[in-house]
Amino acid sequence: MAEPESAPLEKLLGQISGQWTMYILWILDTNGTMRFGELRRKVDGISPKVLSQRLRMLEESGIVHRSYESTIPPQVSYELTGRGKELSKPLYDLCNLASRWYGNERNT
Repeated sequence: MAEPESAPLEKLLGQISGQWTMYILWILDTNGTMRFGELRRKVDGISPKVLSQRLRMLEESGIVHRSYESTIPPQVSYELTGRGKELSKPLYDLCNLASRWYGNERNT
């Protein structure tokens, strides 16, 4: 039995949805390769545990690449893979849409 046409979209949305995930992708896309601590500071409010979980999930999906250097202390950095970079245009389109929808709102 063939998969429904929506199956690939469902799979992709399952990989990039979830609290913080799209924002992590946005930060990596706009900043390039980042170490864990830098990324954590940019994603204000995320716990180290959740950031690790999201990065691990994105790595398993082939969207993020993790580099490990066995220095003292060890250095771990993250960057988008070629597959992850394919999300750049949709992310920028969402950013532009958010600016149109919410750009004039003020936080009170």
